[in-house]
Amino acid sequence: MAESDGQERTEDATPRRLQQAREKGQVARSKELASVSVLVVGSVALMWFGEGLARALFNIMGRLFELQREEIFDQTKLFDIALGSMGALLLPLLLILFVLFVAALIGAAGVGGISFSAEAAMPKLSKMNPLSGLKRMVGMQSWVELIKSILKVSLVSGVAFYLIEAAKEDLFQLSLDVFPQNIFHALDILLNFILLISCSLLVVVAIDIPFQIWQHANQLKMTKQEVKDEYKDTEGKPEVKGRIRMLQREAAQRRMMAEVPQADVIVTNPEHFSVALRYNQTTDKAPIVVAKGVDHMAMKIREIAREHDIYIVPAPPLARALYHSTELEQEIPDGLFTAVAQVLAYVFQLKQYRRKGGQRPTLKGGDLPIPPDLRQDS
Repeated sequence: MAESDGQERTEDATPRRLQQAREKGQVARSKELASVSVLVVGSVALMWFGEGLARALFNIMGRLFELQREEIFDQTKLFDIALGSMGALLLPLLLILFVLFVAALIGAAGVGGISFSAEAAMPKLSKMNPLSGLKRMVGMQSWVELIKSILKVSLVSGVAFYLIEAAKEDLFQLSLDVFPQNIFHALDILLNFILLISCSLLVVVAIDIPFQIWQHANQLKMTKQEVKDEYKDTEGKPEVKGRIRMLQREAAQRRMMAEVPQADVIVTNPEHFSVALRYNQTTDKAPIVVAKGVDHMAMKIREIAREHDIYIVPAPPLARALYHSTELEQEIPDGLFTAVAQVLAYVFQLKQYRRKGGQRPTLKGGDLPIPPDLRQDS
């Protein structure tokens, strides 16, 4: 079915579209399942409780035919007799009605589940449009309903004719049975007929359920543009998402820069990389990367380090290895323990030198032991 913009509804409904349709009461329903479930379960319920109901009716009729003259003209006695008779009839009748109610509820919810929608209950002027009604009369749904009706009539007629032919002897036997056994025998035959005829309609249900599910899915299909528009509404427009990501990056960078003053050393490749390391012997099992950056961010880390008098150690291979192998707030890899330990030892010796003097310590950053699998050329 083409849309006004020329696009075909070729895409399956998205979860959001399905949820919106459900909120509007647009779910797959099978009226055949609901009606046949009531017929079949009702037949079984009559078999279970029908004898009690029939006996109660039989007793009521018998009691009413035995009314005395004084009972007929005494309204109080007549009311008591009617009330007592109805009391015996009430229990089996309520049981049958309860079973029918449960069957109707389960049958209605068997396809599409239980759904309550105030919007679906609201009157719609579009349904009062004669043109829309005419389209529905000649649409696919109308043809399907016609085929189902023909099939139901054929099934009921065929099964009923077969049952009558198969039960000829029992039907003729009714005239030979004594009263009231012939009544109960006739009821048994009738209930069996009703149950078997109702079960024959399960063929219609087996056809109707897949069709209703397919039709519902087909009605909710979307065009490619609708899927794209929904994705934009759900996930956000690309420019908005880009703006959000940029703000998140800026916030993360501000948090990272706030951690730089807590670092013990800044390992750098003087041209590009800067990695800030923290190592607290009482709380940290291994040195932790608290900040890292390249180019402009690397320069900013060094500026903050100078402001807080944090040692900056040029060690290009180690800086590149730390930058590429370790995320923020993570411990350094095992393979870099030795190299980082040498850097931290150098920083400790440098602090001692500044306090007490002596021979100035040296560190060759290019000679630190970097495993081949962690070494980065750039």
